[in-house]
Amino acid sequence: MTLVAGVDSSTQSCKVVVRDAETGELVRSGQAPHPDGTEVHPDAWWTALRSAVDQAGGLTDVAALSVGGQQHGMVCLDEDGHVVRPALLWNDMRSADAATDLVSEHSAAFWADAVGSVPLASFTVTKLRWLADHEPSLAARTETVALPHDWLTWRLGGSTRLTTDRSDASGTGYWSPAAGTYRPDLLRTALGHDATVPDVLGPTEAAGHTPSGVLLGPGAGDNAASALGVAAHTGDVVVSIGTSGTVFAVATTPVADPTGIIAGFADAAGGFLPLVCTLNAARVLTSTARMLGVDVDTLSRLALTAEPGAEGLVMVPYLQGERTPSRPTATGAVHGMTLANTTQANLARAAVEGMLCGLADGLDALTRQGIPVERVLLVGGGARAEAVRRIAPAVLGHPVLVPPPGEYVADGAARQAAWVLSGDPKPPEWDTGKTELFDAEPVPAIRARYADAQDQIVNQLNGPASGG
Repeated sequence: MTLVAGVDSSTQSCKVVVRDAETGELVRSGQAPHPDGTEVHPDAWWTALRSAVDQAGGLTDVAALSVGGQQHGMVCLDEDGHVVRPALLWNDMRSADAATDLVSEHSAAFWADAVGSVPLASFTVTKLRWLADHEPSLAARTETVALPHDWLTWRLGGSTRLTTDRSDASGTGYWSPAAGTYRPDLLRTALGHDATVPDVLGPTEAAGHTPSGVLLGPGAGDNAASALGVAAHTGDVVVSIGTSGTVFAVATTPVADPTGIIAGFADAAGGFLPLVCTLNAARVLTSTARMLGVDVDTLSRLALTAEPGAEGLVMVPYLQGERTPSRPTATGAVHGMTLANTTQANLARAAVEGMLCGLADGLDALTRQGIPVERVLLVGGGARAEAVRRIAPAVLGHPVLVPPPGEYVADGAARQAAWVLSGDPKPPEWDTGKTELFDAEPVPAIRARYADAQDQIVNQLNGPASGG
């Protein structure tokens, strides 16, 4: 049996799976936590990776490995390869003003045409501008800019060749998925000077070997790895509910959305992955459960006892600001409270519906771009809540298919490792398990009341919502 390993270095933890390269059968796994916060020293990822690998039984019998990682995180290195400062993660909103500045210096349409996406606070390019504005001495020391998965692959390979892949490069704001090239002028505009960037590898190009001889795949951004993990194909839309919420589709042509709602990313298989991201997803459930003094399973049961629409109670769950729409300074709100509807069940239901409404807006944005929706796959930790699975069709307006619970990002990275190892033109066909179908009549009133509540937040912030 030939074994391959896949790594998911996410915001909250590092997970490692070891699988049979031919069948995809899970052999063993391990995981380790990451520190909390939106600013993390990369050494913490390395420590967690080594711990997770140890828990997974090591790599001595593993032939190939790939790393899937959280996107956008700014890893700055000096001329000696030392980390200049802790990495700013995708969900660090301090670069919101930098994003505004970069867009105003050109235009949203310019950025969409240049790199497929309009800069937001989450993107690497905006974090580099923040660094240049607020920590100029550290910006001056920055000789190389990498992303989390790039840096981990580099460390695994003995800190020799720095590489990335199309999917992760497409989230920087200075690499064009359509052209397949970097835009060094845009990096220079942000950082104030030129910097070295990783070589961008194709889906089956090797990044090198570990000192012990394990073949290293190119890796991928987390959403692209997840698409590989669930074997998504053209016509599939994946709704992923994790720390962030994402709605993405497998596409054969690049997307450039000047509204900024859709990020025109590349995928990990040579195609494209138009994506809409919300900052507030599974943590909406955990935060509401904590407020109610229950666990998430109890919150799920409570939500299912309430009527659709929660008797008019609406939650707009901007608990960390929001990325789509771009409202980095917004806070969450509950609207429509009355003496009759302020019950635990209705609040639980409003939390689930509010989280799903943000994702439904993303799904609508994809369909407006002409992206076909043949299947909607619901994945991620938040999808394990029964209320989410049962309520999703009513809010999204489509039946949803839920694959068996799994570590989709790590599984996708492992599948990529097997693909690189085989040299075949297509990734291996692994059995991803039987999906479960959930269907319900759409309830348009849920979306309508949510839109009204969003408008109230926009009015309070004194300006129309921008895309993101």
